[in-house]
Amino acid sequence: MSVDLRSVERFLYREARLLDDREWDEWLTLYAPGVVYWMPAWDDDDRLTEDPHSQISLIYYPNRDGLEDRVFRIKTERSGASTPEPRTSHTVSNVEVIEDRGDAIDVRYNWVTHNHRYKVTDVFFGTTFVTLDRDGEDWLISRKKIVLKNDYIRQVIDVYHV
Repeated sequence: MSVDLRSVERFLYREARLLDDREWDEWLTLYAPGVVYWMPAWDDDDRLTEDPHSQISLIYYPNRDGLEDRVFRIKTERSGASTPEPRTSHTVSNVEVIEDRGDAIDVRYNWVTHNHRYKVTDVFFGTTFVTLDRDGEDWLISRKKIVLKNDYIRQVIDVYHV
């Protein structure tokens, strides 16, 4: 079956919009229960860490429960890193289907996020690799690996930054 790239782009744009609009519950519905959500760190040799179980990660959730907990903390103001919530603007580009397995596809895309909080605007940028599973006429994210390319970050990175 051939993948409609436009439907993939619409899905990724929707995810970005939900983050920008702080529609946390709807954002969570884009993720499969068994999703692996991972942002590896850069090691001292300028290589990405490879194992979230034995090496440092910037973010790692082995399933959607971790994302649900994160959203709960954001919504109930139990997250000092998210209070007040920043204003964000996500830009998604260079969307490319890497592999089509029929019921799932691997996608690579670039992104830039502008984040404004406490009268300061930060810019985060990187590349994301996702596996999308077919969910009827739409998609569900079953795996997400986020490569943050900033050399220096002066704050805690959260799901809405990427």
